Amino acid sequence: MAKGKKTAGHGRRPCTVNLPLVGTVAVPPPERLAFYAVLGVLGALEVIDWPVAIVVGAGHLLSEQHRSGLLQEAGEAAEAA
Repeated sequence: MAKGKKTAGHGRRPCTVNLPLVGTVAVPPPERLAFYAVLGVLGALEVIDWPVAIVVGAGHLLSEQHRSGLLQEAGEAAEAA
């Protein structure tokens, strides 16, 4: 089910899942899944509004991607093109 290569600097293997119509999808590590699950529960219980939960989750996802070296490499490749 899950396979991957070691990421630079993290020492973890990212999990990927092959979905029939979508293709290969990366699965976040358990601590991130727990964060998104808590946001979903808070939204479902109406502790926070759904738009707030979505914005916080999207902001968290974007901040994690920002820290990723892959985006920096993609930006450098786009500048070179």
